[in-house]
Amino acid sequence: MGFLDIILGRSKPVKPDLDQLFAVPSAALTLEAGAGFTPTGLGSVCFASVEGGAFARIQDDVRGLLDADTPTGGVPVEFSQDGYGYTWLLAEHDPSDAAGLVNDLHAVNTLLQDGGFGPQLLCSLIGFKDDRDRPLALVYLYKRGTFYPFAPVPGGGERRDTPLELQMRGLLENDLRLEKDLSRWFPVWGAPGL
Repeated sequence: MGFLDIILGRSKPVKPDLDQLFAVPSAALTLEAGAGFTPTGLGSVCFASVEGGAFARIQDDVRGLLDADTPTGGVPVEFSQDGYGYTWLLAEHDPSDAAGLVNDLHAVNTLLQDGGFGPQLLCSLIGFKDDRDRPLALVYLYKRGTFYPFAPVPGGGERRDTPLELQMRGLLENDLRLEKDLSRWFPVWGAPGL
């Protein structure tokens, strides 16, 4: 960052740090102990699709990697597209295997990043619920290298439980690198895995 950048108030963009995902299993323990939220075993990665053979090969590599355990009882990954044209990959693990789910999500992000498609990565999310079936997701913003909690109101259409999100922020501040700019806590309505 140069002198002119400092004078003009420009900041250096935060670099993605995919290893931050490995903090989620610890955060899951904090969520369970502090608020009664347990992992659902569902997680997803959202990215902007790109036309072309190279991207199709990366998608095939991702499917091959994550579906390797399907013959022994693993659940195959699912690809879907949302109303905005973004592609979602949904991975499923036993709810008690948060570390395995995080490993899969990290692998998907890494394959896309190493394949030159890092700019297409948007976010990853890991689903949770409590004993009242309230959904909660920990959303990792790829381009910011930060997390935020997202809590849609069950059956409430496109409404979010902001007090719950802020409560979870306070609970998780020692476990995860949380996004400080609340305007970047984007709703991910209808996201697979939530």
